[in-house]
Amino acid sequence: MALLRELVAIDSTSTRTNLPMIEALERHLVARGFSTEVQRYRDESGVEKANLIGVVGEGLPELALVGHSDCVPFDPSWTDALTLIERDGKLFGRGACDTKAFIACALTAAQNTQGQLKKPFMVLFTADEELGCVGAKKLLEAGKGKTRRAIIGEPTSLRPIRANKGYCLAEIEVEGKEGHSAYPDSGASAIFRGARLLTKLEQYAQGPLRAQTHPDFAPAFSTLNVGMASGGKAKNIIPGQMRLTLEWRPLPNQTTEFVLRAVERLIDECRAEEPGFAASVRPIRMDRGYDTPADADVVTFLEKASGKNTQTVSFGTEGPQLAAMGAVPVVFGPGDITVAHQTGEFVPVDELERAAQILEAAVRHFCG
Repeated sequence: MALLRELVAIDSTSTRTNLPMIEALERHLVARGFSTEVQRYRDESGVEKANLIGVVGEGLPELALVGHSDCVPFDPSWTDALTLIERDGKLFGRGACDTKAFIACALTAAQNTQGQLKKPFMVLFTADEELGCVGAKKLLEAGKGKTRRAIIGEPTSLRPIRANKGYCLAEIEVEGKEGHSAYPDSGASAIFRGARLLTKLEQYAQGPLRAQTHPDFAPAFSTLNVGMASGGKAKNIIPGQMRLTLEWRPLPNQTTEFVLRAVERLIDECRAEEPGFAASVRPIRMDRGYDTPADADVVTFLEKASGKNTQTVSFGTEGPQLAAMGAVPVVFGPGDITVAHQTGEFVPVDELERAAQILEAAVRHFCG
């Protein structure tokens, strides 16, 4: 609990530098006999960020415990967000659930196994998971953080998660021609055009997109959402432009591009119906999912240790990046995802303690 209190007190909101968090974690790892490496980079706003790799032993690690160091912002009205408070068997604080509880448990497991391991073991703390798994992608690009198996910390209520869907974003720009609204034939409304494209997107999302399924997911198909739409300058100007933000979550066995190709076909349909129709689609984020076999040893170990059967989730994790590094990934940790990202985020005390025991057992099993 003291470790978690220390970590919650560090404001590691994703818009800020995470270096104070990384420096604190590195001190703990060095004290536990780890060799460390810090990978630094600057985000799109020029803020310095860092990943932290800690290893004991020589060679490819048999197991890595992976936790993201950043948190989502907290409401200013939550005045004690950075103070860990225990109440009714729960520990409240920003990041207490997502995922500083897991990080505290990983450090505890490292401490309790110090000097007792025969095979190499790694602890990996990443930056900017909340902004699109940016830190994990930086590790992948640099060829760092390779391991045989990875337990990735997320609030799963101590249930092993062996697969998640991908996460993709794109921006669609629909073009029109501005004009005076009193003379509609003087222009072409980008918003009316966008509405026609939106109708086709909705039909695609509710029809063809649901044709390919994966029985282990709920919902069992890829999902599509237009989360934002904007356009126009004034109430009396025919809008010359409209932007749509498109999100889709492909199944692990689907490419990230297949929805893009479908959108391009729908734009072609609109163009055939109206020769002046103009629109383009630009990908912003294209993350695949991952799908670890149910009989993988790290999955079956966590099932037995936790007493809970493995499941899949539709939200994104760093599993795909760890899989791309060559690891067999599984997502696991204390806390409930439904209370993460909220004012009053918490982790149950009993889950925190149980998670530390399970992670220690995993380290001993695969590296002892």
